[in-house]
Amino acid sequence: MTTGLIPGGQPPDPRPRAFPPQQRREQDSREEAQHVDDRPRSSVITARAAASFEPVGRSVATARAFVRDTLQGWGYADIIDDAVVLTSELVTNAVVHAGTHADLLCLRHEDGVRIEVADHYPEREIPLQGSLATMGSPDREGGRGLQLCAAIAARWGVDYTPTHKTVWFQLDLPDRPVGTRTAGPALPAELLPLADSRVRVAVVQIDRTGAISAWNEDAEELFGYPADQVVGKPLTDLAAWPHTPGTSTGIVEALQLSRWEGSYGIRGADGRVTPVYASHLRVRDTEGDPSTVCLLVRNHERAVLQSPTRLPATDGPADGQSADPFEVFIGSPAPDDLDGLLQRTVERARDMLDGDSAFLLLATDDETELEVRASTGLPSARQRFARVPVEAGPGRYGSARMPAVHEDLLAVPGAVPLLNGTGMRSVVTVPLKVEGRLTGSLGVAAEGPGRYSNEEALRLQFAADRIALAVESARLGELERLRRGSLSFLVEASDLLAGTLDRDQTLALMAQMTVPTLATWCAVYTIADQASDPYLSYVLHEDEELIDGIKSLLSKIAPPDPVPTPGARVWSAPGEAAHDAALRSSMRTLGLTGGPTHQMSSGIGPTLATASAVGGETVVLPLVARNRVIGMLTLGKPTDEHFRQEILELAEDLSRRAALALDNARLYSERTAISQSLQRSLLPPELPDIDGVEVEVIYRAAGEGNEVGGDFYDLFPISDGAYGFAIGDVCGTGPHAAAVTGLARHALRLLAREGLSGPAVLERLNSAILDEGARSRFLTLLYGEMRPQPDGSAELKVVCAGHPLPLRLRQDGTVEPAADPQPLLGVMEDLELYEQTVVLDPGDVLLCVTDGVTERREGTRMLGDDGLADVLTTCTGLTAGAVAARIMRAVERFASDAPSDDMAILAMRVA
Repeated sequence: MTTGLIPGGQPPDPRPRAFPPQQRREQDSREEAQHVDDRPRSSVITARAAASFEPVGRSVATARAFVRDTLQGWGYADIIDDAVVLTSELVTNAVVHAGTHADLLCLRHEDGVRIEVADHYPEREIPLQGSLATMGSPDREGGRGLQLCAAIAARWGVDYTPTHKTVWFQLDLPDRPVGTRTAGPALPAELLPLADSRVRVAVVQIDRTGAISAWNEDAEELFGYPADQVVGKPLTDLAAWPHTPGTSTGIVEALQLSRWEGSYGIRGADGRVTPVYASHLRVRDTEGDPSTVCLLVRNHERAVLQSPTRLPATDGPADGQSADPFEVFIGSPAPDDLDGLLQRTVERARDMLDGDSAFLLLATDDETELEVRASTGLPSARQRFARVPVEAGPGRYGSARMPAVHEDLLAVPGAVPLLNGTGMRSVVTVPLKVEGRLTGSLGVAAEGPGRYSNEEALRLQFAADRIALAVESARLGELERLRRGSLSFLVEASDLLAGTLDRDQTLALMAQMTVPTLATWCAVYTIADQASDPYLSYVLHEDEELIDGIKSLLSKIAPPDPVPTPGARVWSAPGEAAHDAALRSSMRTLGLTGGPTHQMSSGIGPTLATASAVGGETVVLPLVARNRVIGMLTLGKPTDEHFRQEILELAEDLSRRAALALDNARLYSERTAISQSLQRSLLPPELPDIDGVEVEVIYRAAGEGNEVGGDFYDLFPISDGAYGFAIGDVCGTGPHAAAVTGLARHALRLLAREGLSGPAVLERLNSAILDEGARSRFLTLLYGEMRPQPDGSAELKVVCAGHPLPLRLRQDGTVEPAADPQPLLGVMEDLELYEQTVVLDPGDVLLCVTDGVTERREGTRMLGDDGLADVLTTCTGLTAGAVAARIMRAVERFASDAPSDDMAILAMRVA
């Protein structure tokens, strides 16, 4: 860390520069007369202090201490709290989130202080996994810095340059009497601090090289050295270090700070170490040379020099009433949401113990696990919603139910699982309890060992007791909202899943309901039968551009095991595969594979993006229906994220409903396939080609999903030059009518090919229908035989058994019946049928329909035989296909409702 101070005059350059410490101090003295900051300010700059911080977690605490010491040295104690809070947020953004060095600049003027925090955002290093920002999953706890600036600072802004981004804020001093810096309460004499009858204040001046340049008489009395023995020697030769416990600043660094207070020892002439309390102030003489003035008193007389203790603004109400302890700790106004309350809690706990990080965990309902809900100074995106056991080990310090202090985590590895791999060495944790029940755990950690003792544990426990009830109340409110939302979500999901029996649509609905409500991405595996392997059926991601990449990644790894055990289980294979893919892509990017890298560049981006999307926690829930695993629902989060337990429980409820809906869709699809296969067997194969005769058929079965109903048709060869045709209508619709349809169509073909006449064929068919007994149904049938003639005409022999009469359309446009009505089949045993002969001349059309055409209704109107004949008269000169199409179009237009009866149209035209 580098620092500098210019008391009075204009600052050399308010924008920090990345100089080494010695070079920076020389730069300060050379440029004291310059003033390049053209931003508006309220008054003349009177002092400047600057420091640079490395991109490590402990830099945040060091920056807070730097600002606090600087403002105390300038006499601006009234605005220290606000300045420290804002600086902490902005430095955290730079060193933790952006991962760059932070340059901190404090500017003093007559009315207040301006503080600037600059980071090297454009110079951010590229991680091994690639240049995508999502690969590292940076800490997402930030985002409050600018909001706090807007809420607290008098003025603030953001400036950009090609190499820096600078966020600055200005705090104005409150109105106060002239000459008043700070004041304490009036105290009785017995409460005043003790001191000797004569208080000696040693004044020591240190030059820019760290050597003593002045040594007063009180210093001689305190330490036993005359001035001529110590002048010119470094202060480090006399100072006994280590220093104030919990402070990471060394003596050399302390002498370079603009303002510093703390305890250390001075080794006297007799060899004994005298504990002293020191107040350092860095100044500059008229020639521009910097030096440090050190005021030293005996440590027990520290009240003479020590700056007043910082107290929260709410600790002392003006009206004299006792303050709410919760408001004292958490601040006012308190956040009205659970996440905001928890985040404010860890930040205040960290600042209270001057730690590098803090965390808060909430207990599950059964108090067996703790779930990470808020942290600061830790990679919270990686840890958020992760779970650790309440009883992490034997003994008192292995349980979250009791306060614990760990002076060095290296000595007890795994004592605090949350801090594994974070670099934290010392930690203090305390429980949050409500009515004796564990509701959570609050901890503060530091990167150095031995930072905390039982005293800090008591302070933290007192703070935890202040906020435990508020946290539990907010948690219960959140749970109630989640439960209400879960019920609404499940009701809506059930309605959507019940609204379809299509398998593919059910798979799509399952994925769309989980993404992004429950997970970032989702994959559905299906299992056809117990002997089949799981098959990847559907993949969805909230970013559609990543779907293909995830599908490709999942297809290269073995599917999860179809375990019927209910509940979610972690599946690590996608995350491992994503990590390997990212590593291979990064190695290719760096040219570590030995081949040309430019050929691989086109695939690097999608691979890294896919790896980032799948690299987080992945869970698998079984889809169990009718005591059989029919698939798996896989839910995933992006890199370093975890699922909340409430989300997993909701996903489990959804998986049960989705499994039943998917199995119903499967059964329906199977039944539909069987039904369609059987129905298609009842339809005739392709119609034969007849020389000189055009044939067209239109068939519509009533009812959704039906391909065959009670109406049927057929056209088949009987012998050389002869063809049989038929069109019939079985009473009713659906499968029962279709059964009689199959019997009639196949019997007609067999009987006709035996050489029987038309009446004989129908009489035997009538007997077969009657033999069906209770399953028999009456049948209307038009049967005929066609023989094309050498002169181009066609001879027809027709029998019309109770069926709508066939209509003949002549070339002159006249329409007439081509047969007489006779009894229908399936009613009487003894039938006397006869056939009629009709000769169709070239251009004539024979139209045969079922009653679904003639009985088409619209209200009280019916198309009828006359209406059909009128439509047919308009078909003169049309082909058989055009005639059939015009008839069907007329039938559809006659009524707006969907047809309720089967319809069949057979048109034959002699060419």
